[in-house]
Amino acid sequence: MTVKTMPNRQQPARIQALSGVGLVLGTLFFAASLTPTLIPRTALTQGVLAGLCFAAGYSIGLFLHWLWVYLELPEPSARSRRRGNALIIALCLAVAVFVLWQSTGWQNSIRSTMEMAPISGLHPIKICLVALPTFAILFALGRLFRFLVRFFATHMRRLVPPKIAYTGGVAIAILIFWLLASNVLVRAGFNTFEASFRQYDALLEPERAQPIDAMKTGSAASLINWGELGRAGREFIAAGPDAIAITAHTGRPALEPIRVYAGLRSGETAAARARLALEELKRQDAFERSVLVVVTPTGTGWVDPAALDAVEYLHEGDIASVAMQYSYLSSPLSLLVQPDYGAEAARALFTEIYAYWTALPKDHRPKLYLHGLSLGARNSERSAGLFEMISDPINGAVWSGPPFGSTLWRSITNRRNSDSPAWLPEFHDGSLVRFMNQHGSTLAPQSPWGPIRVVYLQYASDAITFFEPESWYRRPAWMQQPRGPDVSSTFRWYPIVTMLQLTLDMALSDATPMGYGHVYAPGHYVDAWVAVTGVDNWTADELSQLKTYLSNQAQTAMESDDRKEDAYANRGG
Repeated sequence: MTVKTMPNRQQPARIQALSGVGLVLGTLFFAASLTPTLIPRTALTQGVLAGLCFAAGYSIGLFLHWLWVYLELPEPSARSRRRGNALIIALCLAVAVFVLWQSTGWQNSIRSTMEMAPISGLHPIKICLVALPTFAILFALGRLFRFLVRFFATHMRRLVPPKIAYTGGVAIAILIFWLLASNVLVRAGFNTFEASFRQYDALLEPERAQPIDAMKTGSAASLINWGELGRAGREFIAAGPDAIAITAHTGRPALEPIRVYAGLRSGETAAARARLALEELKRQDAFERSVLVVVTPTGTGWVDPAALDAVEYLHEGDIASVAMQYSYLSSPLSLLVQPDYGAEAARALFTEIYAYWTALPKDHRPKLYLHGLSLGARNSERSAGLFEMISDPINGAVWSGPPFGSTLWRSITNRRNSDSPAWLPEFHDGSLVRFMNQHGSTLAPQSPWGPIRVVYLQYASDAITFFEPESWYRRPAWMQQPRGPDVSSTFRWYPIVTMLQLTLDMALSDATPMGYGHVYAPGHYVDAWVAVTGVDNWTADELSQLKTYLSNQAQTAMESDDRKEDAYANRGG
């Protein structure tokens, strides 16, 4: 009899040990995590998110139960808890099955908005296969945390009252977890990432041959060594259109666009690299061109070819651009590890260029513009001081996909006209700043500009731009109706969960089709540069043909890059 009854005694004990409140909140968080947000999710990423959200909800439930006991409020009997938990488990399973069944349709609502192929088949089952071990790992970490709290609290009770001992145990456990996460895991991860990016940056691609033309950066006559440009710098110099390609498309005579780039290995300090970049510009007679663009790259030093190719074609090669690398890390990692370094480097480059530019006669110097994508937009914003330019301002800027922490962008968005949406604001009369998305600006092209023209190019589906830390407790303004054209109509706000969803969306925002998320399309850059640089010698048909041509080129390049990454992975890289 004893052998037969043991399992029956253990099972109620396990059910009783579960937190009913935790199960309810965990299931609600799990269900909310499956709903669509800005970026489509694969079964893997959705499963990780679902497991994380269930763990978060369950943890909050445990805390609420602990608080109830701490306040010495009455609790139900053990028998009632067993029955209640059994009913809760059944209801939670039913809810989980229902939302998993709905999850495919929810994800397809985003994919159809972005013109992506729908998903089908075993998507819900794959989510479960990932969510369960994710929750199990987090649950085990939670048990480890509780063990540390009790361990230290037990030893401290010999010296202090129980409640103080328990508080001290919690503090010590938090400190241990924090130190392990920050000093061991995070630092080791960052060091690994940096070493990996550094090695990747140093690779010389076979198709990136050193320029022969003496008037090219990195050539034998250049002040900047080809091997010191870095991978992103060599791509920037070698991949742009030449005069022949521009003429072939436009049918009009073109100049060879000037591109200057200073890699991290080009100088010991940002100031030294900035001076070197200026001297290289002067060597190539860049200040004799009609347009000069100071580019702040992303964290790794990458410059979006869609942006620069567009403006070079529009100005038929009568243009120079300069960029300077400030990190080996990707933008998110650089933002975490070196939050101010990129701004310092952007400031150093702008100061050198602006000081020389303002010393030139106004009628014998190029128009000066700024550009940056993502973290580059944030740092480009911070490179130029408004008050120092009052007497001699630059001509404008195109900033695409500005991160949510961009100070100037945030200030303008918050002070937008009250009848304009947060995802495409209107600021005063639009003579200084305009916002554009896939469908251009809300203002007519003929609307008058002031002396400085600034365009923010942003998509409503770009989580890097529209993430809000406060979304854990309040609905973001950009979720109000009407919504952006690339945002699912089934997107709903949920406390805490939405913030976790948007955090994952930021990590996935480069995995969207071109023209959505954080992948900015050449055609939209064409519209932005036309507005900012005042291009008026292109007909509507010619602009349409240019957009199609650049989009086809960009799509071909993306497919080629995908094939390279697959080949690299197959080699074990």
